Amino acid sequence: MSTQSEPTNLAAEAIPDCPRCLKPVPLCVCDSIAPIESRISLLILQHPQEQDRALGTARLTALHFRNAVVKIGLSWPSLAKALGRPVSDPSRWAVLYLGSANAAELDTSSEIIALTRKGEIAEHQRAILSEIEGVVLLDGTWSQAKALWWRNAWMLKCQRVILNPAQPSRYGKLRREPRRDGLSTIEAAAMLIAGLDKRPDIAASLHASFERMLARYREVEETMPELTPRPKPRPKKDWRRRRRG
Repeated sequence: MSTQSEPTNLAAEAIPDCPRCLKPVPLCVCDSIAPIESRISLLILQHPQEQDRALGTARLTALHFRNAVVKIGLSWPSLAKALGRPVSDPSRWAVLYLGSANAAELDTSSEIIALTRKGEIAEHQRAILSEIEGVVLLDGTWSQAKALWWRNAWMLKCQRVILNPAQPSRYGKLRREPRRDGLSTIEAAAMLIAGLDKRPDIAASLHASFERMLARYREVEETMPELTPRPKPRPKKDWRRRRRG
C-alpha cells in the first residue's frame, strides 16, 4: 500500500544534486564561491548519520578553501590518516570540541579559547593559538560530535579549543541550537580560521555564503517544501544521563 508521502519523496529524489556541494540543485549556492588561500588547513570530520542535506554546511565550508578536506566516518587511526597526508606535529592542529566546556562560564572575553585536557583555560593563549597550522571541525549533532571525539584518541594530541561567539547562530528558527555557542560548521570555520589567520575577509566571505544559503532555503521552502524538511530539534542535554525515577 502506498502512503501519502511517497509522491513527495519521489519528487525530491527526481531532482539532481550538485556534484560539488551535494545539495539538491535548487538549494545550491556554490557556483558563487571562489576558493580562499589561507595558511590554516581545514579538516572536517562528518558523522555518517549527519543527514541534513538541506541545511548542512560541511561541504559548503570546504569549498571555500584550497586546503580543505572532508571525511565521513566514525574513526581514523591518526590525524595523518584522516587528513590523507603526513603531519609533522599534531599539537599544532586545533580541534573544536565544546563538550561540557562553556565559554560563558570562563573568565575571558576571547573569541577563541585554548583549553587544557582538564577543560580549563590554558596558559599562554596567544602563543598557543599563534602556532596553530590546522583546524579539525566535527560535523554533526552534539551526540555525534561527542562520538567522534571519544572514538579518535589522537585528538588528545591536538590542541582543544572552544569558541565564544558574541551572537548566536544565523540559523535562527530554522535550526535551534541547544546552546548559544553552538554554531553551524561554516560559522565555526569563519570564526576560527579568520581569527587564527587574522583575516576578517575570510569570515565575511563565509558568512555571505551562509546567508545566501539560508535565503535560498527560505525561497525553496515555499515553492518546493519536499526539499526542505525541518530537521529534528537538537537534543538539549545529550551529554548527560537521564535520572531514573
